[in-house]
Amino acid sequence: MVMWVFGYGSLVWNPGFHYDEKVLGFIKGYKRVFDLACIDHRGTPEHPARTCTLEKAEEAICWGTAFCVRGGPEKERLAMEYLERRECEYDLKTCVDFYKEADPLKPAVTGVIVFTSTPDKVSNKYYLGPAPLEDMARQIATANGPCGNNRDYLFLLEKAMHDIGHEEDYVIELANEVRKVLTESTTKKVTPVKESRASRVANKSKNNVPTAHQILPPHPEAVATTI
Repeated sequence: MVMWVFGYGSLVWNPGFHYDEKVLGFIKGYKRVFDLACIDHRGTPEHPARTCTLEKAEEAICWGTAFCVRGGPEKERLAMEYLERRECEYDLKTCVDFYKEADPLKPAVTGVIVFTSTPDKVSNKYYLGPAPLEDMARQIATANGPCGNNRDYLFLLEKAMHDIGHEEDYVIELANEVRKVLTESTTKKVTPVKESRASRVANKSKNNVPTAHQILPPHPEAVATTI
């Protein structure tokens, strides 16, 4: 038997399980979005990270990597158990057609498993939904978890897409916005606070107030005499 799994997030650069074949390609009808919460890897329940999931989009394609596991049911079971622990925030496993760049019309593999999530905040507690780019960037820039920070997840995905030759505008735009947030945060930390004119005047007045030693005459020194 053979099992195929499609990776479009961290699986692209860090599969973490034993596989027998890796193939670059894409799936149709889905786009990558950062709408899923992660509370145990790159974030916490109090400050969840934003990780990518897939959203249905009729004309879209999503590039990534398909992994093949061969060797029988036991080998497939071990791989799937690992993936289900790792991808625990994803509540759906969907079977899709996988295409190679050389033949974008005919599926190279059918029945490829991909982890997705229900886009509903009521039925899926991990679904965050869309948000303005600036808000997502601030969340990603500041979230941290046991496996590292959220921004590295995004930057590694950006690099992975570059490395496979299929950069994605959405990922690049979000990564650049996170860099902007980080730069602004660093600038605020190192920029000295400017003193207002009123504060300068007040401090100058304080400095001009004479001290008690300046106001009072000096005590007469004791003079030793002999009788």
